[in-house]
Amino acid sequence: MICARCSREIDADSVFCRFCGAAVHEVSPRRLTRLPAQGQIGGVCAGIAAYLDADVTLVRLAWVILSIVPGAIVGGLIAYAAAWLILPQDGAPAPQVHGKRLLRSTTDRKIGGVCGGLAEYFGADSTVVRLAAVILAIYPGAVICGVLAYLIGWLVIPSAPAAALEPSPSTS
Repeated sequence: MICARCSREIDADSVFCRFCGAAVHEVSPRRLTRLPAQGQIGGVCAGIAAYLDADVTLVRLAWVILSIVPGAIVGGLIAYAAAWLILPQDGAPAPQVHGKRLLRSTTDRKIGGVCGGLAEYFGADSTVVRLAAVILAIYPGAVICGVLAYLIGWLVIPSAPAAALEPSPSTS
């Protein structure tokens, strides 16, 4: 393959020319768009997740947390509405995330599986995650906010599919 800028021979699998540093293939810039087909409300979080190549559940949780923490839920709603109006709509399906997804646990659950799912996602002990959730809910003296955050997590994080049961091998 020949470099378009310096006209030297480069390897076929090269991304950049080793002589002049020019990009071998023109890369079109990614656009931030809404993906209503993949979204829950307007597709804003789904579009941000596709743009960042991240799990849409993490983007939704970050949006909710950043809306609750400063105490301005109304500000978070206004920001979402503004993003809904500003971001162009994209009808194409969102690319699938290749990594693991954040899901509520169906096997390690005490109430809704939120802490168990977080523990499975981050590879941590679920007891430590539950203890951290309780401490963070009680520490600022706002038990209601901790319960509210758990309930929002319960609503936002999708449930993991139930494990398929296979019959045990029978001995004859």
